[in-house]
Amino acid sequence: MLPILKNDEIAPNIFEMVIEHPRLAQKAQPGHFVIVMTDETGERIPLTVADFDRAAGTITLVIMAIGTSTRKLVRFKAGEKLPAMIGPLGHASELDNFGTVIMVAGGVGTAPVYPIARALHEKGNHVISIQGTRNKELLFWTEKLAAVSDEHLITTDDGSAGKKALVTEPLREILETRTNEIGCVYMIGPAIMMKFCAKTIVPFGVKGVASLNSVMIDGTGMCGGCRVKIGNDTKFTCVDGPEFDASLIDWDILLARQKMYCEEEKCSLNRYLSDTANRNHHL
Repeated sequence: MLPILKNDEIAPNIFEMVIEHPRLAQKAQPGHFVIVMTDETGERIPLTVADFDRAAGTITLVIMAIGTSTRKLVRFKAGEKLPAMIGPLGHASELDNFGTVIMVAGGVGTAPVYPIARALHEKGNHVISIQGTRNKELLFWTEKLAAVSDEHLITTDDGSAGKKALVTEPLREILETRTNEIGCVYMIGPAIMMKFCAKTIVPFGVKGVASLNSVMIDGTGMCGGCRVKIGNDTKFTCVDGPEFDASLIDWDILLARQKMYCEEEKCSLNRYLSDTANRNHHL
């Protein structure tokens, strides 16, 4: 049972949860993920480590409440205890001296981008971060990300904050004018966003790294739900990743795989919402 020190809604349906777990905090690295369970019979929920504080012994997770399990998770309050969290899992990010690196964060992808950007910045890299969302209400951690970036750009689909553009637009502009400076492009966010970021960088011959954490299910390699085609090989995101060479990912297969359980997820959520409404009605 792990003490929850904080669970705040930082944007609509996006929650920042700080959990006390000294041993995990000592071992966590940028790029790692954990498995969380809301009860002993609940679903295993893979979540990327958004931050860690070794001195305080805490792990920070950022959770978007979309399906049944994430909605159950964000209902926990500060002072309550989380039944289970294991990790760190997965391979840590490659933290090299690239020179100049572009960090593309789409939506909730800001959370896993942050510790990688911080570590690369501490290594002396020139960090350019591009943070994009649909609108300004969904922006979070802008100051945190800006603090570990030498250049910080914001885009929104509707122009309500920063530049009205998709993240691929400033990404292309930077590559067109500073190709020789860029050592690597990290991209974390919705799969469709990462697909087009990967396509954007191909003509410039720049290394790209994409994190596929959003396709994981059980997080151990047993379920096979996170299979991805990387070049000519089949990999499992949870045990072989979650980061891969963006140019080698078969994005069409990945996008199709993400839709495999849509009907089951919809049925589960409808049942959960109905049960919750009935319980509230009888209170």
